[in-house]
Amino acid sequence: MRSDAIKKGFERAPHRSLLKALGYIDRELERPMIGVVNSFNEIVPGHMHLNEITAAVKAGVYMAGGTPVVFPCIAVCDGIAMNHSGMKYSLASRELIADSVEVMAQAHQFDGLVLVTACDKIVPGMLMAAARLDIPALVVSGGPMLAGRYKGRNLSFSNMPEAVGAVKAGRMTEEELAALEEEACPGCGSCAGMFTANSMNCLTEAIGLALPGNGTIPAVSSARRRLAKLAGMRIVELVKDDLRPSAILTEKAFENALAVDMALGCSTNTVLHLPAIAREAGLEIDLDKINRISERTPNLCKLAPMGPFFMQDLHEAGGIPAVMAQLAKKGLLHLDALTVSGLTVGELIRNRQAARPEVIRSIDDPYSPTGGIAILRGNLAPDGAVVKKAGVAPEMMVHRGPARVFDSEEEAVEAILGGKINKGDVIVIRYEGPRGGPGMREMLTPTAAVAGMGLDKDVALLTDGRFSGATRGASIGHISPEAAEGGPLAAVREGDTIIIDIPNNRLDVALEPAEIQARLADWTPPAPRVTKGYLARYARQVGSASGGAVFK
Repeated sequence: MRSDAIKKGFERAPHRSLLKALGYIDRELERPMIGVVNSFNEIVPGHMHLNEITAAVKAGVYMAGGTPVVFPCIAVCDGIAMNHSGMKYSLASRELIADSVEVMAQAHQFDGLVLVTACDKIVPGMLMAAARLDIPALVVSGGPMLAGRYKGRNLSFSNMPEAVGAVKAGRMTEEELAALEEEACPGCGSCAGMFTANSMNCLTEAIGLALPGNGTIPAVSSARRRLAKLAGMRIVELVKDDLRPSAILTEKAFENALAVDMALGCSTNTVLHLPAIAREAGLEIDLDKINRISERTPNLCKLAPMGPFFMQDLHEAGGIPAVMAQLAKKGLLHLDALTVSGLTVGELIRNRQAARPEVIRSIDDPYSPTGGIAILRGNLAPDGAVVKKAGVAPEMMVHRGPARVFDSEEEAVEAILGGKINKGDVIVIRYEGPRGGPGMREMLTPTAAVAGMGLDKDVALLTDGRFSGATRGASIGHISPEAAEGGPLAAVREGDTIIIDIPNNRLDVALEPAEIQARLADWTPPAPRVTKGYLARYARQVGSASGGAVFK
């Protein structure tokens, strides 16, 4: 066992003395030592109950003959960090999380890891660490929040920023907004729609590094605690069998995850995270592969914010196994891919049916014959851009309009809420990329303000930043190269005509190549917005969004 390096032989008496200071007895030290990474804190709703989940994992590890050892991990709440300087730290925290898990696992030579997580950047950060370390590991999330209820309808966090826009537009009163605020987020768990957190937890299940149910069992359910116990038991078996992430995180597994991504209509942030995880596993996912899988994979689900259903509905309908069973009918999955359960994908999904066909549509009756995400290229995005096309209104799939150019999110939000955006406009928000932001902020506030003011079928938004999983509408992000790196977005001027053609995967500005080059020749890079601390180091090290915004 790896942990023998800290506990076996007379030479390790000093190490054992420290372990005994923690209260361990010899019999516990003879067992596999399982690191349990607990991202609990008291500021993130998705994480506030993770001590309960961690306790269940520990019980499972003990039942199976292992010794659980808990250590912490940071977690940022994207919703609370939204629309201020704190959002610069969200994506940047992913690298810190991966590095910190690596440090703890290597310094203390754990035999295996259970990664207890919930929200947006914590899930991919932990998966990156698992791939990098390549010791037996599996993920168990805290599960999704239940939907809130207001005036007889379900709702979630994404309704709140849209409601702010509605108040600004005079379509809702402040009293109604206050009532909505009380009901939107009813308790623990990751926000109730197919936002980034739930997207990544579902894809962790699809990729094979979590047990069935990980993505969809509600946070408040006792089934979530039972799943955590099973995860604790299973990790001990993984250690005994020496079943490592490298045997699971194969090219086939990533292609399965991308197919499920397209079927579910997941957050565009998955286009950042899956390539980053793949890189740690020694693989490459380029944007063209994502498009190829999207082009052949039907969109089967319309979950909030794209449709009326929530995570609890997806779970009731059969969850990720039921979605994968539909995809398998058309040969869209690698059924021989291995999972942490010890079974192949084909064995796990055998005889699975959708209990609610209105939530998980048949492969023969999809919402769309192609997937929920599309990669766009053109003279405005030579290295690619991403759009959640499942959330784009039909009338905005092809659009031409004048550019309304803003050099920060704050400037754009002020213009939107100030009534300065007109129907047909294309809002361009630049210098918000991984380097320019720095940190590639999520832009839920401007997109929600547009939707709340009733303009989501008339106005498009472009950015080298990114959008929240809660975003809907013609919102195109991750434009690469970013403006701060001298990408074409830096050359766009107020009034230039932007041409969006999502069916043909195009994003262009109506300028001749010579004009773009002439403008860029006169362009001066902006001064760094942050000059000290972690963000300054992040800006110097981070790569393009087209490669997952990983460190160079």
